[in-house]
Amino acid sequence: QVQLVESGGGLVQAGGSLRLSCAASGRTFSSNAMGWFRQAPGKEREFVAAINWSATSTSYAASVKGRFTISRDNTKNTVYLQMGSLKPEDTAVYYCATQLLRYSRVLSTAPTAYDYWGQGTQVTVSS
Repeated sequence: QVQLVESGGGLVQAGGSLRLSCAASGRTFSSNAMGWFRQAPGKEREFVAAINWSATSTSYAASVKGRFTISRDNTKNTVYLQMGSLKPEDTAVYYCATQLLRYSRVLSTAPTAYDYWGQGTQVTVSS
């Protein structure tokens, strides 16, 4: 059974940093793109960042570009999201996701393009 488990969320002051991790189990995802999304209360799930299977290409939402960095370690079947200069508007539940499609050349920002999802981890940024 495929599982994605996020960790690293918590409460942080504005300007602070957090590092989220997403560990995959049940199969290897070394040939699949992975992404991070977030959902704030009353809002739709939105794209944050994505990374291709070989970590040679990344994509970021405009709202986080320059502050967040996505990376992956295929030997550990894990993807990371390093978040810096956090703002109160970054408060949300953060989800990692991956695709069934292997060796994709396109990094999708649409939630519908991803097939497996984690349960989410809460990030709260206080002002």
